[in-house]
Amino acid sequence: MMIGLDVGEKRIGVAKTDEMGFMAHAVGMIERRSDRHAVDEIKRFVIEWTADKIIVGLPKEMSGKVGKGAEKVMRFGALIQKEIPEVQVEYWDERLSTKGAERNLIKMDVSRSRRKQVIDKLAAQSILQNYMEAHPKRFPAC
Repeated sequence: MMIGLDVGEKRIGVAKTDEMGFMAHAVGMIERRSDRHAVDEIKRFVIEWTADKIIVGLPKEMSGKVGKGAEKVMRFGALIQKEIPEVQVEYWDERLSTKGAERNLIKMDVSRSRRKQVIDKLAAQSILQNYMEAHPKRFPAC
C-alpha cells in the first residue's frame, strides 16, 4: 500500500492506493498545525493502512529547478523518513497537480467553498496516480 501526500503550508492532502495497487483514492486532509502533529497523523495512516511507501509531491519550479517551496517539502519529507523509518519516502514532480485538480472541479461546476475543502486531497490523488502510472505494478507470469 502506498500513500500520496500533497504538502502545503496549511494543509496536507492525503491519498492511498486501492487494495490491488492500481488506483489512487483521495482520502483526507491533515491540518498542518505543526510538523509534529502532521507527522503523527501520517504515522497513524501508515499503521492503519500498513503502508510501506509514501510518495510526496515535489513542487518544482516550471523550469524544473528545485526552488524554496520544494526545499521546504524535502525537509518535511526527510522528517517523515526520520520519524517513520519503516516506510520509503519518494518524491514525485507535482507541477500543476493542484491547478489540474482545480480545473477539473471548475469544469464540474463545484463551488469555490467546496473546492477549497477537497482540492488538497485531489492533488494528492493526482500525484499518487501519476506516480503509479509511471511505475506500473508487475505481476509474475502465470
